[in-house]
Amino acid sequence: MTKKKGYHVHIEANANPMSLNLREVWNYRDLIELYTKRNFTLTYKQTILGPAWIIINPLITSVVYTIVFGKMAGLSSGGVPKMLFYLCGNAFWGFFASCLSKNASAFATNAHIFKKAYFPRLTIPIADSLSSGIQLLIQMGLASIFILFYLLRGEVHPNWEFFPLLIPTVLVMGIMGASIGILISSITTKYRDLQFLVGFGLQLWMLASPVVYPLSQISNPRWGFLMQLNPTTAPMELFRYVILGTGSITWVSLLSTLLFVAVASPLSVLIFNRVERNFIDSV
Repeated sequence: MTKKKGYHVHIEANANPMSLNLREVWNYRDLIELYTKRNFTLTYKQTILGPAWIIINPLITSVVYTIVFGKMAGLSSGGVPKMLFYLCGNAFWGFFASCLSKNASAFATNAHIFKKAYFPRLTIPIADSLSSGIQLLIQMGLASIFILFYLLRGEVHPNWEFFPLLIPTVLVMGIMGASIGILISSITTKYRDLQFLVGFGLQLWMLASPVVYPLSQISNPRWGFLMQLNPTTAPMELFRYVILGTGSITWVSLLSTLLFVAVASPLSVLIFNRVERNFIDSV
């Protein structure tokens, strides 16, 4: 009979504010799995269709977008079948929005748990992001059926050689959403007004991002340049370029995304670690 090797947790008053304590987080990986399952249970609890809403929601939204933006407004889809264009765009943007919105309420939602026991607080944002990633995986499973259908008809041409880029693209989009969400969650421990602006802000951000239209649709050079400064533009366009074969990726948009992630990620960790020490007194 073997004995498991234990570990010790040292809580220091003057801990490094930039420390992620990844080793400690790894020791609590069972808790991350538990919270990830809890997110699904709470989200679809007492619903008739349950997790089927993960597929129904983007499917209905894509049909509405196809009618409103594709048919009535006449927006271009870059040569891709409109239903498939909106389905993939909704799935990927929904992943970003889910990471952001879930983490934006991480402190307030889990305050009752934080008061009862110690565990690495970073496990909550990680579990929220993982549950959003699983949701994206399920929705892309639905999208793959449409991709196969249009692929057989010769209406879509994925860039198979760039498929390995999907992993870093999804990671970057998830890190961006989680970082912004953590920043908002840290600030709303004192100023609750900000959490009411999250949904409204995400809607405006979506309209300013190439979700319901491709970047190539912007003909005005000035607006096109401003669109490239949007940090979500490069991941959205690269995602479509890989799986649908169409997209406009520029060095400006790529550098904007990387710079945003390089600044927002460490900043969110810094503020998260600072707020974590005494946020219970203000929640």
